[in-house]
Amino acid sequence: MKAALALAGVAIAALAPLALAGAARAQAAAAVSAHDLALLNRLTWGASAPAATALQREGPRRWLDHQLRPGPDAALPDAARAQIDALPIAHEPMADLVVRMDAQNKAANQLTDPDAKKAAQQAYQQAMTELAREAATRSLLRDLYSPDQLQEQMTWFWLNQFNVHQYKRDVRAMVGDYEDQAIRPHALGRFRDLLAATLKHPAMLRYLDNDQNAAGHINENYAREIMELHTMGVGSGYSQADVQELARILTGVGVSLSPTPPKLKAAYAPLYVREGLFEFNPNRHDFGDKVFLGHTIKGRGFAEVDEALDILARQPATARHVSQRLAAYFVGDDPPPALVERMARTFQKSDGDIAATLRTLFASREFDASLGQAFKDPQHFVVSAVRLAYGDRVVLNTAPMQGWLNRLGEGLYNHETPDGYPLASAAWSGPGQMATRFEIARQIGSGSAGLFRPEGAPKDAPAFPQLQNALYFGAVAPTLTSTTDQALAQAASPQEWNTLFLSSPEFMRR
Repeated sequence: MKAALALAGVAIAALAPLALAGAARAQAAAAVSAHDLALLNRLTWGASAPAATALQREGPRRWLDHQLRPGPDAALPDAARAQIDALPIAHEPMADLVVRMDAQNKAANQLTDPDAKKAAQQAYQQAMTELAREAATRSLLRDLYSPDQLQEQMTWFWLNQFNVHQYKRDVRAMVGDYEDQAIRPHALGRFRDLLAATLKHPAMLRYLDNDQNAAGHINENYAREIMELHTMGVGSGYSQADVQELARILTGVGVSLSPTPPKLKAAYAPLYVREGLFEFNPNRHDFGDKVFLGHTIKGRGFAEVDEALDILARQPATARHVSQRLAAYFVGDDPPPALVERMARTFQKSDGDIAATLRTLFASREFDASLGQAFKDPQHFVVSAVRLAYGDRVVLNTAPMQGWLNRLGEGLYNHETPDGYPLASAAWSGPGQMATRFEIARQIGSGSAGLFRPEGAPKDAPAFPQLQNALYFGAVAPTLTSTTDQALAQAASPQEWNTLFLSSPEFMRR
């Protein structure tokens, strides 16, 4: 155990490792070079035998093309698809779900008997938490088994950039749809479309209080975060006056659970917009003219919002801010400014094409030199460990993974402030973090850790990680440092060996 803890500490140091495929189809993986396996480990949630087989079959260039332009619906393994299809959120439209939960909450609050009221309120909270748990289950199953791995990474990236917190108001009932419908379809598309999809989703409007933004009662929360976090970035040249003007533009943009539209003046009726729970209510809108980022925007309703989004999406500062964050995510801390500028030029020339911007990044020398150097954040650590430990054997319960992510401080939908989780490695490499990672490595390395125990089942199905295989001996072992070799040699059992390897500096990087 001393050797294991030593490895957990060494993992903070700057080594040059290669975290590789687990439970591998050794023949297919053996045909993939060390460089291409490093590419897999960077562009997926952790290299696996199915991903290695796909890359070997298609070749790196064609494989990357498919990752950048995925099809409409990736074919998940049957066992993973069945679990997703069994989730209630996969069948009930979000609007119906939110209205139903709102009615349950109101009914609970109207009870007069204290004990009955408390029980009903607890039932409501449990039901809401279950909805967020279902969303996390679907998200993790896709991360583990979708062949469109880059799309799943970018879904997480944008969900973090356009962060919402599940415990704000009724967001737990909305967050699954927010990820599935607002973020995921646009994760590799045009940034302007992604920006609009998040703006029109009730989860974002609830989280940043824009449903409370009305003429005469301005709420600047969402306007400020759009500029500071979602588009241009801090210190990019906009002023407080620009935030105020954008807040005015956004008046009337909100959420309605009512099945009937509001009473409107005859002149306002054509300006009313309703899509699901999203509502633009002209009764609440400031129709005065605005001056936003040097552009005069005539007061005319929701068309003002579209004009403001066009302006924001095409700002050079937005191109740089988005490119910098993408480079930080895929290259590591403090990406080279020259690389960011090249990406920003592509972003502008392509009118915010995310895939085109990423192609510029992935074709760069800087990206190639960074492979194997980036420190894994908790999401990458947990998902890659399970992918490595069990390959394409589908887990039956993601609850342990959800618990591990919460323990490591990067739980899904659980960041309270709008800035999202930090991308810098320093946020995730402290001694406490490494000790927790070691404990998680021990749980995974010693057995199935509950991953193969369906909800309600008394015990796990038999499942033991097999990390010492042909791939390990043929490709991974030569990349290990002498410190890691010595620690592994001290393992007294296969379980301890697995724990040591999953705790190693080599596995902590991607």
